[in-house]
Amino acid sequence: MEIDSGFRPLDGIRVIEMSHMVFGPSCGMFLAFSGAEVIKVEPPSGDKTRHLTGMGASFFPTFNRGKKSVVLDLDSGEGQEAFGKLLVSADVFIENFRRSPLEKLGLSKAELRRTNPGIINVACKGFLHGPYEDRSALDEVVQMMTGLAYMTGPPGRPLRVGSSVNDIMGGLFGAYSVMGALRERTQTGKGRDVRVGLFENSLLLVAQHMVQFELLGVEPPPMPDREFSWPVYDIFKTADGKSMFVGAVTEGQWDTLCGLLELENLLADQTLRTRVDQIAARDRTLPEFRKAISLREFTDLQAAFEENGIPFAPVARPAEMYDDPQATSGRMPVSALPGGSSMRAPGFPVEIDDDRTEAATDVPAKGADTAEVLASLGFSADFIERAKGARA
Repeated sequence: MEIDSGFRPLDGIRVIEMSHMVFGPSCGMFLAFSGAEVIKVEPPSGDKTRHLTGMGASFFPTFNRGKKSVVLDLDSGEGQEAFGKLLVSADVFIENFRRSPLEKLGLSKAELRRTNPGIINVACKGFLHGPYEDRSALDEVVQMMTGLAYMTGPPGRPLRVGSSVNDIMGGLFGAYSVMGALRERTQTGKGRDVRVGLFENSLLLVAQHMVQFELLGVEPPPMPDREFSWPVYDIFKTADGKSMFVGAVTEGQWDTLCGLLELENLLADQTLRTRVDQIAARDRTLPEFRKAISLREFTDLQAAFEENGIPFAPVARPAEMYDDPQATSGRMPVSALPGGSSMRAPGFPVEIDDDRTEAATDVPAKGADTAEVLASLGFSADFIERAKGARA
């Protein structure tokens, strides 16, 4: 279901998106959440992402919310003509293919800029310009290349992060750049060519580890084997067998945690008065925290920690978020799916004037908006049918 929002800064902005998987579609989704009309151009057989199974089954419905779908056969003259007119009508064009679909159609950036001087081209690529610019890339590829996987897994076992973090964050940088380019265009009347790189996005995610080496000359070990900067920053088991992360990162939190867990011996130990002392003594203090926490029920600890400002968290699974009171507070958008069913999925993680409502969240059926969009450009019904292609 689409719920009207008072915050639609991109109302009236038309975005043409030719992309698949997660990177490009994320960029379009963020723009749609902000009120833009995002028209996803699909081939007659539909975006291949629609047909993924397993872990990929969620990709299309998650990252194509709030968009329209237009089917065009770009091997036909009618399809190419309709696509060209769509581009002339657009404010933004997004693609995330290794080779730009414009090139395949014999369209150069210069030609597009001649017919539409204000268009903003967003190329979601594996790399920015440089020695690797023509390589293929995936989220997992750049996580391995930049050291993100090295820092995530235990020593000798690099692991990708458990989400498409570079694809999603890269899409967000694309949308961020579009916002800036649209603002600039109000002053210059000219568009921009934006290129977003997965590799460079992942570099930013490991920047803190790079800079630690730059400043101190010491390579940080993987996060599971890191040198701790906090006295307590660990996962513990409670009496009812639940896993709980607990943190105490200041002397005040140390005193509070020790008091709540009745560890008076640690409070009385004069060798544990500063954070530096407490970090140095982790080998002997952590077993005491583990034992004390193992004697208490999760709900009991949760209430005590929340009341006294101790950082804590259950070690949860994504599926459990549908029952989490914070995740479902306010509104978890409900999106209509092709075929009549619906799904719940997290929305934009911001509030505007205490409101969290996105402009639109429904998932389009393949080609659902072809007739409406192309008719608005002046094409006849017969032309539209030919532009769609027989396979549609």
